[in-house]
Amino acid sequence: MRELVSADWLKGELGKPDIVLFDATYYLPPEGKDGPALFEQAHIPGARFFDINEVADPETDLPHMAPSPGRAAKLLGQLGVDQDARVVFYDQKGLFSAARGWWLLRLFGHEKVAVLDGGLPKWRAEGGTVDSGPAPAPRPATFWADFVSRRLAGIGDVKRVVAEGGAQIVDARPTGRFDGSSPEPRPGLPSGHMPGACSVPAGALLAPDQTMLPPETLRGIFGRAGIDGSTPVIASCGTGVTACVVALGMVHAGLPEPAVYDGSWTEWAARPDTAKEGSAP
Repeated sequence: MRELVSADWLKGELGKPDIVLFDATYYLPPEGKDGPALFEQAHIPGARFFDINEVADPETDLPHMAPSPGRAAKLLGQLGVDQDARVVFYDQKGLFSAARGWWLLRLFGHEKVAVLDGGLPKWRAEGGTVDSGPAPAPRPATFWADFVSRRLAGIGDVKRVVAEGGAQIVDARPTGRFDGSSPEPRPGLPSGHMPGACSVPAGALLAPDQTMLPPETLRGIFGRAGIDGSTPVIASCGTGVTACVVALGMVHAGLPEPAVYDGSWTEWAARPDTAKEGSAP
């Protein structure tokens, strides 16, 4: 299963028994929007809502950190995902938090997973119908979570890279937050970046209609940032959401898949023992 699927492809597959479709919309706090409520107003037929704050580690104050394999197995099974499912994620923005769902399933060993390119806006623009109201309850399934450690980086991994090298840190936040000229959306958190990191804003990987740019164009964008596949990459962002867009973009470009630093800048910037560059309150 390819990492991106089109609206036309989904129209042909929708309703097949092995297709599991999720709206994984996440809105940043300043946006003031309610993803589950908007899902009930309009969603692709057969979709269910995937809450990245629920399929997460409840034992940390950091937002939507990846759950343990045991919790992932329990929650994904409750959502109706089994090992045979072909899972498709989309979001209401176009291509934003859907990539987080894609990465989470891959983190736990499920490779039959894709993102709907352009999301709900592209679906509607291409004549796709929508339903309203709550989704029917899923039929519980058994999901085996096979944790793939290479797809996840922790703060210790990033500290070692900053101190010793060996990998390239790629920051998916907008340029102003990276260079310290714009504030972070979370109060009290300085902007700036990790020493040695390069900036590849997630939005730069998308066309105006919020679909992913072609592979050759993506390779050019990554190449200009010094990412050519010869060095391991750790993708970071604000809270581990758009870092997954970078991971998706690299896979789509045919580059080696990066690890995602789950705590990202929210964890790094809040720690007094981490080095920062370009930081501004």
